[in-house]
Amino acid sequence: MSSIKSTILGFPRMGSDRQLKKLVEGFWAGKVTSAELVEGSKKLRAEHWALQVSHGLSEVPVGDFSYYDQVLDAAFAVGVIPERYQQLDSAGTQAYFAMARGLQDKSINADVPSLEMKKWFDTNYHYMVPEISDNQKFTLHSTKVVDEFSEAKALGYTARPVVLGPVSLLALSKAAKGASSKPISHLSKLIPVYVELFTKLAAAGAEWVQVDEPVLSLDLDAAVYKPAFSQAYTELSKISGLKFLLTSYFDRLGSNLDWAAALPVHGIHLDLVRGAADLDEALEKIPADKVISAGLINGRNIWKANLEKQLAVLQKIVEARKSAAPVWVSSSCSLLHSPHSLKPEAGHLDEEMLGWLSFAEEKIEEVAILAAAAVDRSVVDAKLKSNAEKVASRQTSERITRPAVQQRLASLDRTFYERKAPFGERQKLQRTALNLPLFPTTTIGSFPQTAEVRKARAQFRKGALSKDEYNEFLDSETRKCIEWQDEVGLDVLVHGEFERTDMVEFFGENLEGFVFTKKGWVQSYGSRCVKRPVIFGEVSRPHAMTVDVARFAQGCSKNKPVKGMLTGPVTILQWSFVRDDQPRSQTAGQIALAIRDEVVDLEAGGIKVIQVDEPAIREGLPLRKDDYAAYLAWSVDVFRLATTGVRNETQVHTHFCYSDFNEIFTAIKSLDADVITIENSKSDLKLLGALETHGYTAEIGPGLYDIHSPRVPSVEEMAARFAALQKYIPAENLWANPDCGLKTRGWPEVKESLENLVAVAVAARKSHAA
Repeated sequence: MSSIKSTILGFPRMGSDRQLKKLVEGFWAGKVTSAELVEGSKKLRAEHWALQVSHGLSEVPVGDFSYYDQVLDAAFAVGVIPERYQQLDSAGTQAYFAMARGLQDKSINADVPSLEMKKWFDTNYHYMVPEISDNQKFTLHSTKVVDEFSEAKALGYTARPVVLGPVSLLALSKAAKGASSKPISHLSKLIPVYVELFTKLAAAGAEWVQVDEPVLSLDLDAAVYKPAFSQAYTELSKISGLKFLLTSYFDRLGSNLDWAAALPVHGIHLDLVRGAADLDEALEKIPADKVISAGLINGRNIWKANLEKQLAVLQKIVEARKSAAPVWVSSSCSLLHSPHSLKPEAGHLDEEMLGWLSFAEEKIEEVAILAAAAVDRSVVDAKLKSNAEKVASRQTSERITRPAVQQRLASLDRTFYERKAPFGERQKLQRTALNLPLFPTTTIGSFPQTAEVRKARAQFRKGALSKDEYNEFLDSETRKCIEWQDEVGLDVLVHGEFERTDMVEFFGENLEGFVFTKKGWVQSYGSRCVKRPVIFGEVSRPHAMTVDVARFAQGCSKNKPVKGMLTGPVTILQWSFVRDDQPRSQTAGQIALAIRDEVVDLEAGGIKVIQVDEPAIREGLPLRKDDYAAYLAWSVDVFRLATTGVRNETQVHTHFCYSDFNEIFTAIKSLDADVITIENSKSDLKLLGALETHGYTAEIGPGLYDIHSPRVPSVEEMAARFAALQKYIPAENLWANPDCGLKTRGWPEVKESLENLVAVAVAARKSHAA
């Protein structure tokens, strides 16, 4: 064999120092011009392609770059621009960013909310949900991917355009409000636009196109999707001179493999990290004339790959395909879900820890090493030996295992997973203890992290502020936040979380078993990046984490409860890079015990309302329904383990956001929380369907407005939403609150929005009393 193509499915967009975030946010703020945004982005793409080639990749993906989201890009490209945005400028970025963030601009008489946002499969990345109307027209509105391919080609790179496929685009869309047709029914009208786009790519010189169809990793209705895929790819295969790599990731193809393998495409990508169970059947069923792209390097975690183990898998594929089409080596999925590079961590993390990790830049090299080793091992033998030593180091390190933590978890009986009384009894006691009005108002937790807050944190970390000075600043911000909430009329207050950079990072910094990177940023949505903790060992709580701050905040309020704010075990797990040498359920159980200790200490400190957020519980749901039950069993257990150590009078809240909840609503009920707050405003009140189907007898606060948009919702808008909720939820169980935390918003819009929200609740009380 002369060579094996080495490539990846996509690369992180933000840049080594989050350059794209700064460009885009500068553009939104009017500090970066449109031309500067375009040129800065072009420079960033060129840097990323050069980096990939420098590490030995033989082909680079293009079109994986986005100002905001790849699904939004795909919808925009084919003219899926809902009517409410069509009065805006769609030739530039005005309509595009309005679809992403909403737009409120009195100078042009514009006030439009954004598209709905959902989790991208079972990742922490969020995508914008396209809306398909009954009379939807598709047109080639943007040639972004063609332009970026031409950029790469002009720079001398062998490039492969990446496009979200037509079937997945429609499957991930939703019917526009009032539409009666399902998005997938519009496939026949969409295919010609894809043909037009791909014909332009062929004319520009593209040989291969990577067509991402990630819905193939889901349980699909074969009666609907088998003919849909056949129709789409039969038409696309007629384009002369273009080859298609059908790409899916995040799980096995499973029962979809039979008909996916028969599609008229030229290659099929297999995620052999999460879908390794497919391999033997895939080798048997994928025709000999199709390329197999072997996704052997994990695009979603940060541990150094065991290259000897993955090389054995690659050699098995190569041996089985001796007389067949070539084999490619790739990442399992796009490296969008990995931090950019380990280089900034030198001197920040110790050498042993650095040896265990691999970020996007290092994963590129791992792909290249595997491709080279499959042809001539001697060329990379030293690199393979070094890799083996570091993998063995992690397996045998004494830093990883702590028997006392394991023993504590193993010794628990079922009493640790149950509240002391059923909800009905607890609710009566809590009403007496808290004395809240009908339709109580609250927020989800965080308040704006202003430039002053970020500056003070940076000065403290650099030593320019002493610990006492920094704590004094935080106390002042907390006091002002409590006083404003009290003044505006909110009923259950929060301290604002000014001491926290991130709802997971903060807890990881205070728990054993975690390490933190210096610049390990990963895109969550739009320009929002998170620096995910790394869980490398057993997790435990060496000291209280939030009690002092919670007690101080409670002391700032004359007579209203202040919530203790914690992040739940499943969310800490999901939003961290997790050790892969033991079951995730075991790591989650350890985190739950640490949070349980904090919950008990908060209660002992006089905190009567404690919120344990689980926005990621739906995100962790496996993609295949056969795997649901096991996950839901342990995820419910660890939440209950974290929250059941308190008295009946203590009110336990939790929060969920930006997901489809119908599939897990029974599990949500099983959490046995006293109050849940849940995202609702961006999803056209779909939550009401879940409530109607499954019922819910505890207290609930469906979000009344979207916090990811800078627009301020009117009283009338929220009142209409609240009135709809009252038809499904008993008044005594209904709360008024935003969709999510307010960290990313500015104080002016937060104040006006919450004033409007309180006005809605006050009016609803008067109306109910009458």
